[in-house]
Amino acid sequence: MRSSSISPESRSATVLLVDDDPLALRAMERSLQPSFQVFSYDSGEEAIEHVSRGGVSVVLSDITMPGTSGLELLRSIRRHDADLPVILITGAPTLESATQAIEHGVFRYLSKPFDREQLTSCVRQASRLYRLARMKREALELAGPPGASDRIGLDVSFRQALETLWVAFQPIVSVSTGKVFGYEALMRSADAALPTPMHLLDAAERLDALHELGQLIRRRAVEPLARAPKDTLLFVNLHPKDLMDPDLTDPEAPLTRVAERVILEVTERASLGGLDDVQARVARLRTLGFRVAVDDLGAGYAGLTSFALLEPEIVKIDMTLTRDIDKSQVKQKLVSSLTGLCREMNLTIVTEGVETREERDTLAALGCDLLQGYLFARPGRAFPEITL
Repeated sequence: MRSSSISPESRSATVLLVDDDPLALRAMERSLQPSFQVFSYDSGEEAIEHVSRGGVSVVLSDITMPGTSGLELLRSIRRHDADLPVILITGAPTLESATQAIEHGVFRYLSKPFDREQLTSCVRQASRLYRLARMKREALELAGPPGASDRIGLDVSFRQALETLWVAFQPIVSVSTGKVFGYEALMRSADAALPTPMHLLDAAERLDALHELGQLIRRRAVEPLARAPKDTLLFVNLHPKDLMDPDLTDPEAPLTRVAERVILEVTERASLGGLDDVQARVARLRTLGFRVAVDDLGAGYAGLTSFALLEPEIVKIDMTLTRDIDKSQVKQKLVSSLTGLCREMNLTIVTEGVETREERDTLAALGCDLLQGYLFARPGRAFPEITL
């Protein structure tokens, strides 16, 4: 590795050169040293280590190298920095390498030999755009939760979040018996860029990766079930589009193997409109042993769409109706009417978001026996103890 000294006004732009050809490295150094701080490496592994420490503005790399190729270097860099401009250089361009480079967000694809002024101009433009990208990210962080500002960056954040994804479990308790009726599986991520379930779901929708996310959650959710009592039920959330995933009805899928113990929760917060053959798909799920719940009742889409298409066995009343119900006559009347109607339809009722003893007692008096909320246990690793 060699480093150059440059004038103070250009010191903020740091360029990494990667090429196993010493002559090519020296040629690029001579072109760029007057304007940039330059670090040169003859292997991709050393360059990746430098990128991981930060402070790099642009990377120029040959595509064909022993060990880590330019394309592998590009993919590795994307795991560290979604925005860092990478310029790939080759003496023998191919359509395949160009396509792969574009897929991983290459900034420019140059063919040897290149003009000195062309190279310098390309690096200068890349450096300026990288500064702009960093400023945009800072602005996004000020405006709201951190997240990727483009598809490439979002994909990197999403992949990192999947690596840290884990499933928390929250018990559903029968007040009359004091026993656990079941556990709801809730996705969690330790990734700072997509820290909440809503961030993960939004990213999955934008990346057309809902099925991938859903399959991972279902695999993680079912793993600890063998440690729970045999009559314990598992509540698993589905995005409506998960109903279209063939994995859900695959007899060999991990969740399907224990379908008799699984309640599939479909939220009312997202519409079922536009999905094909929902009733037929739900019927297939029932033949496999699954039961269906409508989640977030009272906070989602109005009308009868969810009930008509899903014909659920279980209804979950949303926490917006639970909060401070002991202080609201309106909420008490509404929940009383909902529970009465559900009983007429032979539906099991679960009430979410119970946080105080007063809420618990009021709901119990209204005939709500199955309750879920922080009062009994916060979501945690399998399986949290309950308090009554």
